[in-house]
Amino acid sequence: MAELKQVVDFLGKLIMIDSFPSDSSNNGLQVEGKANVKKAFFGVDPCVKLFQKAADENADFIFLHHGISWKDSLKRLTGYNAKLLDPLFKKGISLYAAHLPLDANPEIGHNILLAKMLSLKNIGKFAKYADSEIGFKGNAPKGATLAKFAEILDSNLGGKSRIFGRPDAMISRCGIVSGGGGNECLQRAIEDGLDCFVTGEVGHESFHLIGESGINVIASGHYCTEKPGVQAVMEKLSRKFKIKCEFIELPTGM
Repeated sequence: MAELKQVVDFLGKLIMIDSFPSDSSNNGLQVEGKANVKKAFFGVDPCVKLFQKAADENADFIFLHHGISWKDSLKRLTGYNAKLLDPLFKKGISLYAAHLPLDANPEIGHNILLAKMLSLKNIGKFAKYADSEIGFKGNAPKGATLAKFAEILDSNLGGKSRIFGRPDAMISRCGIVSGGGGNECLQRAIEDGLDCFVTGEVGHESFHLIGESGINVIASGHYCTEKPGVQAVMEKLSRKFKIKCEFIELPTGM
């Protein structure tokens, strides 16, 4: 068991929660519940299914990548918002969210973990977003191809990547921005002269830019590419406080 304050303080330092003041997510503790934490659930997205499962299984704390409070949202706790929050308030469950700080964290962030998954070398930051660089780029191992990279990601993340480019294209320099960063950061990958860009999803508006720029792109799923950091935080928290932790798999297929 751990005190909620201890857990919140630990997570704040671990994730460097205040490192992205321009993030639209109100990162950190978003719902305050019981004073002590015995059991914690971890996930990517908020939903009634996850919150009700936490209530049914007596979890005291939920950690998410995508929280429920963005900018000045939640002005009214009615309709879906009321339904969503009901299990938390009834059972005194705390909710903690870490968005861009978890994308960009140099130790346990999604992007650095994806870079290591692909065995990139000479890794450095790239792709400025919300006033800070959130992605990582590096040199691909010898013999890396677009298809091989997609295979590695699918094997580790449990998804099915979409590839834009020739499967046998050789990769030398690769950049990574997880989740929905594909459209925002694709241009930065092109400007940096990268021949591969790994992300979660890309939109319709990026299709022609990808083809005409010649960059190879792997879209491994918004959900799938934003699991690694959450799971890394779970492992750290479990080791620190010896509390029961569980990652709740609720894939969106997107």
